[in-house]
Amino acid sequence: QVQLVESGGGSVQAGGSLRLSCAASGDTLFRNSMAWFRQAPGEEREGVASIYTGGATHYADSVKGRFTISQDTAKNMVYLQMNSLKLEDTAMYYCAAGIVVAGRERSQSEYNYWGQGTQVTVSS
Repeated sequence: QVQLVESGGGSVQAGGSLRLSCAASGDTLFRNSMAWFRQAPGEEREGVASIYTGGATHYADSVKGRFTISQDTAKNMVYLQMNSLKLEDTAMYYCAAGIVVAGRERSQSEYNYWGQGTQVTVSS
């Protein structure tokens, strides 16, 4: 089992920045990748960014150049630095972990473990 706990969400004005953190505990060998997903009200959950334990990263087109995913494997932490935030970035952000097949980094079904989520609200 893997437990994931997100933190760092909040309210920010458009153009601002936030840094999300995800702490993983338990059997952390049971994953080769961690990711951030988000879900806005009335919308489907979408993959935002992912990182393999080896360091390879993938991003949704909508956040490329603005968001950066990183990890500290020694501390079992994953981070999402979000810059130049837009109104449309408003959502609940979830941390996820799993054994992911290459090419399916943004597929929810690849991830077995999920955190409870942290809310990000961007206002004008």
